[in-house]
Amino acid sequence: MKRSDVVITNTHKFHIAGEWVDPLSSVTLDVVNPATESPIATIAMGGHDDVDRAVSAARTAFDGFASTTVAARIELLERVIEAYRSRADELASVTSSEMGAPLSVARAGHVPSGLGHLMATLDALREFEFEETIGSTTVVHEPIGVCGFITPWNWPLNQIAAKVAPALAAGCTMVLKPSEIAPLNAIIFAEILDEAGVPAGVFNLVHGDGPTVGAALSAHPEVDMVSFTGSTRAGIEVAKNAAPTVKRVTQELGGKSANIIVDDDAFAEAIERDVIRMVINSGQSCNAGSRILIPASRMDEAADIARKTAAQMVVGPPDDPTTTVGPVVSADQFRKIQDLIRTGIDEGATVVVGGAGRPDGLDSGYFVQPTIFAGVSNDMTIAREEIFGPVMTFIAYTDEDDAVAIANDTVYGLSGYVSSADPDTARRIARRLRTGTVHLNGATLARDAPFGGYKQSGNGREFGRFGLAEFLEVKAIFGANC
Repeated sequence: MKRSDVVITNTHKFHIAGEWVDPLSSVTLDVVNPATESPIATIAMGGHDDVDRAVSAARTAFDGFASTTVAARIELLERVIEAYRSRADELASVTSSEMGAPLSVARAGHVPSGLGHLMATLDALREFEFEETIGSTTVVHEPIGVCGFITPWNWPLNQIAAKVAPALAAGCTMVLKPSEIAPLNAIIFAEILDEAGVPAGVFNLVHGDGPTVGAALSAHPEVDMVSFTGSTRAGIEVAKNAAPTVKRVTQELGGKSANIIVDDDAFAEAIERDVIRMVINSGQSCNAGSRILIPASRMDEAADIARKTAAQMVVGPPDDPTTTVGPVVSADQFRKIQDLIRTGIDEGATVVVGGAGRPDGLDSGYFVQPTIFAGVSNDMTIAREEIFGPVMTFIAYTDEDDAVAIANDTVYGLSGYVSSADPDTARRIARRLRTGTVHLNGATLARDAPFGGYKQSGNGREFGRFGLAEFLEVKAIFGANC
């Protein structure tokens, strides 16, 4: 399907109580294609009254949906999966247009990631024990209630599905505020849930920005849980807004993940593989291994491998089949990345490849050159701040203890990477990293395993049975088995 073939309706409406309704606010916002810098749609932007209406719908629907059987929710998820598959081409085209991923990446990465969460949650639901006996006590797991979801633009379908699927499985109702930068995929997702027969009010969609709709949702007294994915700065605000009502808050926040390359036979292969992986979504992944830790004695060799690898990358329009790196998502993001690249140069880091400015031949669009810095110390700005672009820092280490110390010297703790020809070495180093996830020798995410961070990378876990458990309260009924 060509991108021009996709027609998105309901951009000026919100999905509330099972219907597409007019907003109570009159504010609108253009959705901009980052490759062309031109608007591709205009969406309605909500306000506090729209949030109230959506939360009320979710509260009204909660008792009925919470009392549904596990079997009924299994059947519902099966229908959602079927409907999602039928819209896969549209989802890929729209996601590519609004956030800039190459169409090949949208098809092979973005859309399957959402489907993967739906399927992993279905498997978890089939196996989950909602009731157990401990002595004379019955312990039951019950849906937590009305949930507010605030999701980002970088992997939009991934994060929407990672929240919506377990909420449905648990018997919760919900209000979603997707990113206003890339909101069109969420409209299709809402249509998918309608087609699958999700009951009215169980899922509600309101567009808006963080300071308005996000704040109203996280502070709302009738919302029992907020699940947020985004920057640490915004996550702190969500937690502050939620605190007065003592609701559950789960957060998947920023990262500055270290990638330790061990000095052994896996060295060259690991650098080439991981440089390519770093830029696959224009570096816009919270768990990206952007701090690449290199044995000091092999830094020149690593830089040469990285330079040759970067030379093979094609930065260009997302709909060009030869493109491997698309634009970053917005003008603000482009400016931030350019400022940080210049900061790296000013602080004395060496540009191995790339640098400030657009790639040659691209005079418009938010295109960033894949950039690698060497000669970086871990106290430099580009080693501390989350750049969220196709920018890597090569940091030298002397031995394993030094590598682990550098890796853990960050306020973040979302992910880590270790590559070694010796699996025992890789596993040993992984256990020393203060992160919620670690990838060994190029291993990818598993959607039935927990995902989340330590420290300022958040709290709570998503994916599979771990994600399902976050949407459940635990009740002990003492004396039930006397």
